[in-house]
Amino acid sequence: MPSAGDAGGRRRFLKSAFAAGAGVAMPLRAEMQMPAGELKDDRAYWIDVMQRVSDPVLEAVSREQLRAKMPVEAVAGVVEERRKSTHLEAFGRLLCGIAPWLEGTAANRKEAALQSKYREWARLGIQHGTNPKSADYMNFGMTSQSVVDAAFFVLGILRAPKQLWEPLDATTKTNVIKALEATRQVLPGQSNWLLFSAMVEAGLCFMGAWWDSLRVDYALEMHKEWYLGDGVYGDGRNFHWDYYNSYVIQPLMMKVLETVPAKSSMWTTMKPVVWERAQRYAAIQERLISPEGTFPAIGRSITYRFGAFQLLSDVSLRKELPEGVTPEQVRCALTAVMRRMIERPGTFDESGWLRIGFAGHQPGMGEAYISTGSLYLCAAAWLPLGLPESDAFWSGPAKPWTEVKVWNGEDLKADHAIAG
Repeated sequence: MPSAGDAGGRRRFLKSAFAAGAGVAMPLRAEMQMPAGELKDDRAYWIDVMQRVSDPVLEAVSREQLRAKMPVEAVAGVVEERRKSTHLEAFGRLLCGIAPWLEGTAANRKEAALQSKYREWARLGIQHGTNPKSADYMNFGMTSQSVVDAAFFVLGILRAPKQLWEPLDATTKTNVIKALEATRQVLPGQSNWLLFSAMVEAGLCFMGAWWDSLRVDYALEMHKEWYLGDGVYGDGRNFHWDYYNSYVIQPLMMKVLETVPAKSSMWTTMKPVVWERAQRYAAIQERLISPEGTFPAIGRSITYRFGAFQLLSDVSLRKELPEGVTPEQVRCALTAVMRRMIERPGTFDESGWLRIGFAGHQPGMGEAYISTGSLYLCAAAWLPLGLPESDAFWSGPAKPWTEVKVWNGEDLKADHAIAG
């Protein structure tokens, strides 16, 4: 174990790196320290960020007021079309990120009280959002977008079944199943969208309803064909420079494969291969985070902000990080990214709702399918909150992540691709 002095030096360095998020990049000098004043511990900071982002959505949906209160920001000319789906986006995406935390047991009294409130708000949101008579019914099946966010909604339930499924009353469970079934009328394209349909079917399987194994098989088979090597799948047949391997492809493949019973030998043999590739992609993601807590703003849907690291967060939650990547360094890297992004002026509107952008308010970075609700996929980075405070992810001393170590001249093992 490192000495107390070594740990303290690393912590001071990490604090200096975190501080860089508020201004220009700082030179990489381990002896640099923050100005006077201590930062909150990382878990407390993550909880603060989660609360700031989540409160407007969960409080409104719990009171059946999400449609009435949530603004709809989108590209000119598509606002009314986006209004049909953006509320399901906000709720489903938020649930998929906070679900592991809702499922856990917080040791801290203040955190436990927030957890209890959010569980109740989330269950009320499920009740209102799937009730066709509710003012907050979320239009399952009305638009093609609804299959996307029905999948994230299901992902949230599957990540917290004891809190987001088992306590629901019989009528609400029936409404959830009907809502998911309604999305079957959407024909997914030859892309990551196949996994949204597969995720919905996996959810129906879990819920004890009839599920279409062919939709699952087709999605898995096509992604098997679209694998490009070194932990990366194509989105369709072609490679895309974006974060869809993390936004959608790999987290959904893992959850589908661990939810449905194996109806094909291909599914059984595919599972360990998918896990190995996910570990490799997690290693790549960790290396994408610069010493200053930035990462490349490249590809589609970049306004999902730190949701780009869902896969790294998922592998961390599963305690299956690749060799050479410690939970402490992932925590520190993600905290640096979160600080860098969430504290940019313009990130929130005057009522606390997220605004389109990557680093602040940058509406020009939003594609035609992006609206206010879309932005809540940032919650997917919070999956490690499902780990207890005692876990090394939270309790271990601060450690520099890979790019910090490399740019400070530390001698590391060379990085290599995986075979197959």
